[in-house]
Amino acid sequence: MINNGSRSLAFRLIAGAALWCVSGLAVGGLVLSSLFLEYVERSFDDRLTVLLESLVTGSEIAAEGRVDMTAALSEARFEQPYSGWYWQISQRRTDAGAPEPVLLEPLRSRSLWDWTLPGPDPKAGADLRTANVPGPDGQSLRLVAREIILAGADFPLDFVVAGDRSEMVADIRRFNSTLAWSLGLLGGGLVLAMFFQVRFGLKPLRRIQVALADIRSGRDDQLTGPFPSEIQPLAAEVNALLEHNTAVVERARTHVGNLAHALKTPLSVLLNESAASTEPLADTVSQQTILMQRHVDHYLVRARTAASGGVLGVRTEVAEVLEDLRRTLLRIHARRDISIEVECEDDLLFRGERQDLEEMTGNLMDNACKWAREQVNVSVSLRDGEFCILVDDDGPGLPPARREEVIQRGKRLDESVPGSGLGLSIVADIAGLYDGKLALQESPTQGLRAALTLPGARRTD
Repeated sequence: MINNGSRSLAFRLIAGAALWCVSGLAVGGLVLSSLFLEYVERSFDDRLTVLLESLVTGSEIAAEGRVDMTAALSEARFEQPYSGWYWQISQRRTDAGAPEPVLLEPLRSRSLWDWTLPGPDPKAGADLRTANVPGPDGQSLRLVAREIILAGADFPLDFVVAGDRSEMVADIRRFNSTLAWSLGLLGGGLVLAMFFQVRFGLKPLRRIQVALADIRSGRDDQLTGPFPSEIQPLAAEVNALLEHNTAVVERARTHVGNLAHALKTPLSVLLNESAASTEPLADTVSQQTILMQRHVDHYLVRARTAASGGVLGVRTEVAEVLEDLRRTLLRIHARRDISIEVECEDDLLFRGERQDLEEMTGNLMDNACKWAREQVNVSVSLRDGEFCILVDDDGPGLPPARREEVIQRGKRLDESVPGSGLGLSIVADIAGLYDGKLALQESPTQGLRAALTLPGARRTD
């Protein structure tokens, strides 16, 4: 299963760049470490070679044929036993009939004590030989050796100088350690820099996300603001799509309005003609015409709401709509002396059409006024992107068993109270098109409470 991280564009960019960065730094570190090792070994060999040449320069053949040192070497550690720095001069004598030359007792540095270093390969001749060999006290030595014939001698001598490799190994270890943490810091810095670079580079996409959220919540109607040249075509296409959507909705509204006018006039004619006639058929025509009007009103509202419900960027001031409805209903029910109280914050917005909000809240408030004794209370609260409109009345209320029934299309509680029985059904249908819902509950005022939940937001501008 693919997790959310692997689907993230930022994660892919950062992970890919980090992988290449770590791989490149690892390869570069290995190359640098190899070059430094080669450099240290070459420098160490050069140092041993210089000491070897000094050893050869300070040696001569005495009158009795033995080797003498005419000058001491400048390295003081040649005088310290097992110091790790040693030199040795040895002679190979070839006896008659012997298959191989015999190594005579060599001349050693004081540091070598009684240890004997291996000489150069006799087959190598005068060529310089280097090797890693074991030394006294468990030391690992780096050795250079050469076979040389001194002036006045008729036999070759093996000159050998060796140094403790631990110094070279310590230098290499320190370099590798410094190289490792340096490359680690560099890699971490590069990954961090890439993180900020990717976040900065993808920031326009975040701006588009926020802009689309503003459009969806009704705070804006188009993607606005400058965008990078790579994203500007996308913003232009989204804006064109929004304009096209708005045009389609406007055409749908026009068709719905035309259909309403086309149907209502014939239905009104039929209703008037049937009312003027005393024939038995007239009652049937009148009943069916009224039923047809109810269906036409119901489905026209659904069609108009379905067309407008998907429009992005539409918003409606909730407090303004409720206050207008309050004043209208006070005039309609003036003879009953009903008190209507509205409690709503001024910055609440409905993410939809004003006429849809008026249709829903108007039906609920009108029903409450019809059944209330004296008081109707309307309160609005916003939570988690939704607001809830509570309409309470102090009327007789409604048993729980009948609350779902009255929301069904055409159901009426009391024929003595004027109405078509479609109000709550229309409210529930319109709310459903906005992913909202209508519920009937018991009111704290002992009457009925209608709770309408709809998508909402707060005004930020």
